[in-house]
Amino acid sequence: MTYCVAIKLNAGLVFLSDSRTNAGLDQISTFRKMIVYERTDDRFMVLLSAGNLSISQSVREILQIEQLKEAPESEPITIWNAKSMFDAARVLGSAIRHVHTRDAESLKQAGVDFNVSLIFGGQIKGEGMRLFQVYSAGNFIEATPETPYFQVGESKYGKPVLDRVLTPETPLDEAAKCALVSMDSTLKSNLSVGLPLDLVVYEANSFQTDKVVCIDENNPYFKMMHNNWGKKLREVFDSIEDPMWKGEQTDVPLMAEGQRNKPLRKITTPQEKLI
Repeated sequence: MTYCVAIKLNAGLVFLSDSRTNAGLDQISTFRKMIVYERTDDRFMVLLSAGNLSISQSVREILQIEQLKEAPESEPITIWNAKSMFDAARVLGSAIRHVHTRDAESLKQAGVDFNVSLIFGGQIKGEGMRLFQVYSAGNFIEATPETPYFQVGESKYGKPVLDRVLTPETPLDEAAKCALVSMDSTLKSNLSVGLPLDLVVYEANSFQTDKVVCIDENNPYFKMMHNNWGKKLREVFDSIEDPMWKGEQTDVPLMAEGQRNKPLRKITTPQEKLI
């Protein structure tokens, strides 16, 4: 399995992915889940993938040559000449359907589902940044100010911190920290997600970035963040009072006077126990 997260902010985009792939308890491998498509001063796009590794690798390769033909006399659209990220996402959807047409039936006969989940985002000159989540059928949805991030793979463990911290106004470096905390929470709770991590931070309207890093277990920032996050969580947990049922020991008792909502309760008498 894997975990990938991408965040769209007013200031730019953040992409983060792990690299663990497992096909059983004794078949754990490292494969990169992120690929960057870049043409200086024209376009910058990042693709993150989760799901069946053979499918996602095929989609990544075909994406670079896949063409959409709108009309017989029109120029075919590729990710390299698309005028918008929406059109580039459509090319990605077409690449997924291409692989499905070619491989889905054979996979089905082998008992393997056609399973791939992708995040695709970036910026093409002439429009703003956009971020999409693309499904196995090739259809996709776009990030909004209300939902400024997407996750694929083992998403549940890293979601709470994203929901609590992120807004479109969040600074880029703070969002990168949030993504790393989200990943750290996932690493802590799920063995199918693992290091090294790939992190890309893109500043709006730059069409390139030098903030690209591969993070392994020796990375000093990630080690510091991992240790401090666990420590601070424990400190916050310890600062909250233990539940007190009644009395004057706390202003916020767990059981308030006159509380009416109670679970159904079955009382067993000593006589019933003997029967």
